[in-house]
Amino acid sequence: MPELPDVEGFRGVFAEHGAGRRIESVRVADAGVLRDVGARRLRATLTGRSFGEPERLGKWLIVPLSSDPVLLLHFGMTGSIVWADPRSRPHRHDRVTFGLGDGELRFRDMRKLRGIWLAPDRSAADRMLSGVGPDALTVTREEFGEIVGARRRLKATLMDQSALSGLGNLLTDEICWRARIDPRRRGDGLDHAETGRLYAAMRRVLRDAIPTGRVPGRRSWLTGRRDDTDPACPRCGTGLHHGRVGGRGTFWCPECQPAATG
Repeated sequence: MPELPDVEGFRGVFAEHGAGRRIESVRVADAGVLRDVGARRLRATLTGRSFGEPERLGKWLIVPLSSDPVLLLHFGMTGSIVWADPRSRPHRHDRVTFGLGDGELRFRDMRKLRGIWLAPDRSAADRMLSGVGPDALTVTREEFGEIVGARRRLKATLMDQSALSGLGNLLTDEICWRARIDPRRRGDGLDHAETGRLYAAMRRVLRDAIPTGRVPGRRSWLTGRRDDTDPACPRCGTGLHHGRVGGRGTFWCPECQPAATG
């Protein structure tokens, strides 16, 4: 599932290949990814306009267009943005293609769980995103402490996009492991030092992951051990525990991450 580092990578693709470029064509191969806009209106609105500088909020990509409209993209579990040669064969999951002359930006998504929205202006786009929490990359230490401390379930809070945006299942497990905190803990049961460790771990994980454009599967990371037959902690070698926390499959080290106390 695309998380903050993936979407930051998609923002980079849009910035490099789309910002300032005139949209010469819009092809909709599957209108099933369009939300609150039809294929005809999307083509009519975008064709001839130019993409502005893209922004990101959590897992959302926000792309302003010349003269008011704003494109909003959410990648669900399997979405991505790909820059491609216009002569190359379309992928079977390319749902919408933006033609830019010498290349194409292709919205590719297998499962089509989220998709593309078109807001008439920035104010409307901001209203659409009003329920999205502060971005995990820019949230302050004080804001983070208030968010975590105000709720009971730690992992569920970190993954709740209305509380803190950008983190998914893989990043959340990685962050808790780095901070040596059991993901089953209650957020309102963490002390000041533990919350500080969690915040520092989040900043470090995001800083290391963003340049790769994904959540790395490095062997020194918890994410690099999840799929092993008998996964062991990269830090101490203890066998990892696996269960469901906040409704999601979760890995943690019983030695490095002391058992839940609240």
